[in-house]
Amino acid sequence: MEVGVDLVEIGRVKRFARRNPRFLARVFTREEIAYCKAKKDPWPHFAVRFAAKEAVYKTLGKAEIPLTAISVARDGAGRPTVVISGKPAKKIKLSLSHGREHAVAFAVRL
Repeated sequence: MEVGVDLVEIGRVKRFARRNPRFLARVFTREEIAYCKAKKDPWPHFAVRFAAKEAVYKTLGKAEIPLTAISVARDGAGRPTVVISGKPAKKIKLSLSHGREHAVAFAVRL
């Protein structure tokens, strides 16, 4: 079993995206960008997905995989799931949370 966790400052993601317009497209899939932008305040959602990508990356032993290959989707019950290169990563479980200033993701690879 491998475990990964990541904590992200929401404001930092927001500032970075505003300074570098290509940041979102370099890190997130089109589906993730659409999901986050549909929210009243998209930045906590972008930040928690960034944290999730980093947490999953850590469970993979820092394999040579780009962050855009890792994405967060929702299952039928609304729970976050991991998709790697378009395929569901059934052996990776994910927990996400965010507050006003920080977002955290916890990933476990079984």
